[in-house]
Amino acid sequence: MAQAKLYPRTALVLLTALNLLNYIDRSVLFAVQPLVQTEFHLSNAQIGYLTSAFLGFYMIAAPFTGPLADRYSRKLIIFLGASFWSALTLLTAFTHNYWELLVRHTLVGIGEATFVTIAPTFVADLFPEEKRGRIFGIFYLAIPVGTAAGYILGGKLGATNGWRFPFYIAAAPGFLLALALLFIPEPERGQFDSVKETPERGTLHGLIRNPAFWTATLGMATMTFALGGIQVWMPTFLSRVRGYTLASANYTFGLIVVMDGIVASLAGGWLGDYLLPRLKGAYYFVSAVSMALGVPFMIVALFNPGRMMLPAIGIAAFLLLFNTSPLNAALVNSVGAHIRSTAIALNIFIIHLLGDVPSPTLMGLVADKQSLQAAFILPVIAMVISSVILFLGVRFAPPVASEGRPRPVQAHVG
Repeated sequence: MAQAKLYPRTALVLLTALNLLNYIDRSVLFAVQPLVQTEFHLSNAQIGYLTSAFLGFYMIAAPFTGPLADRYSRKLIIFLGASFWSALTLLTAFTHNYWELLVRHTLVGIGEATFVTIAPTFVADLFPEEKRGRIFGIFYLAIPVGTAAGYILGGKLGATNGWRFPFYIAAAPGFLLALALLFIPEPERGQFDSVKETPERGTLHGLIRNPAFWTATLGMATMTFALGGIQVWMPTFLSRVRGYTLASANYTFGLIVVMDGIVASLAGGWLGDYLLPRLKGAYYFVSAVSMALGVPFMIVALFNPGRMMLPAIGIAAFLLLFNTSPLNAALVNSVGAHIRSTAIALNIFIIHLLGDVPSPTLMGLVADKQSLQAAFILPVIAMVISSVILFLGVRFAPPVASEGRPRPVQAHVG
């Protein structure tokens, strides 16, 4: 019995640790990008394009890995992808101009796509449906913790050892964690799913007509636009516009992200699970409300350079990150287990195509034409659109059975 309980927890720890490294590797670049920009004499648009290109190839690779994971061993594909991205991260030592760095960054995106597409389906099959909000809260702790660790690692080591050095530190553990995952049994697909696999939930053709999937995906896409742009440009905004040193800007924003993110990820997942027996669209509802509440605080953060700026950034970041766990739980529950990897692959393609692929470059272009402060209006608009879409999604959520409890009432919304 103890071994049965240990297995899913061990698998969750390994997958969360790999997810942590995934986000560390991404955000290290955000921390050192002013150093890269200075060395290679780049415009704001060019530096923003590094992240856009990374996410573009990441987005394109996802639809190829998703269908493979619905047919073959998920842990083997994760192992190959994690090893590939870790090896490429080490190759940063050989990037001596902008184009070499661009190639390295795009290839890392292909490797990371295998993990991000497949790992959530692995996690979903480890635990019952009514716990998925909380479980994804743990798994997606990697977003704030990894992002903050990348900012802090890049800010500290980049300033003293050069911008390439932090990438070496971020790459090494990936090989060991990927190898350890090979010794974990792979869970049975859909073993805890209570919702019947209808044609709408269980086939590719039905996926096109699945409103629960599409509202979760489009709401996540606009949220990703906002979050992606803020992550890339906030340290630069603090250093160039608000007078912080680069090191203090990275440290301050990294600290905000990690403190907010840990609490927000866990609290958002718990609240979604708590409301689920009472409202079948609870995951959508929690995400929509948190996104809407974040808008006024984001506006204060941008236009108030005084004492209110940092608290406003902190509250806005908290509310943005609050929806991560419930929104991913909504996505996983919107489809059947046997097309889940394919659905997540399609989701990844769309959220990055409409989200953080264009947002860093668009913000860079606005910054070049107007100002960096003006560029942050784009994420604010995206947050408003995301909230509206997710409120619409409440009515389409599937009912989920809970242990010892009846299915939630399918209340009519709207």
